[in-house]
Amino acid sequence: MAQSLTDEEMLILKTGAFGAVFLVSNADPGVLAMFRESFAAAGAIADASGVVKAALSSGPLPKLPRNSQSQVESVVLPALRQAVRTLTEKAPEDVAIYRSVVLAAADRTARAHNGISTAEAQVIERIAAALGDPAA
Repeated sequence: MAQSLTDEEMLILKTGAFGAVFLVSNADPGVLAMFRESFAAAGAIADASGVVKAALSSGPLPKLPRNSQSQVESVVLPALRQAVRTLTEKAPEDVAIYRSVVLAAADRTARAHNGISTAEAQVIERIAAALGDPAA
């Protein structure tokens, strides 16, 4: 049975998910690409359900650093790890949904403009590692 998440926990889930998309988008930047990537990611996030959908579709947008990719990663990757820990504790049935939505959004973002670049693939690997092993 899922426990309800606090506003802070919901923001952590959102920071991880939206931040992952931002990381992939910034890995191979381009203004036109960013619009395509945003729409692609929105489709994946719209596919969420349960606690994950509630977290990603309500409340404020996360504030992410914009200075450098490494600064964004220093916020997003820990948020992804914390989101998985929180869901494991409070809504274990939603852990797989969160992993799936975040990875689908990252993948769709990368594919939205000229396929997945090497830089995007490397970022997606770091995102997947932060989300942990789905078999665990």
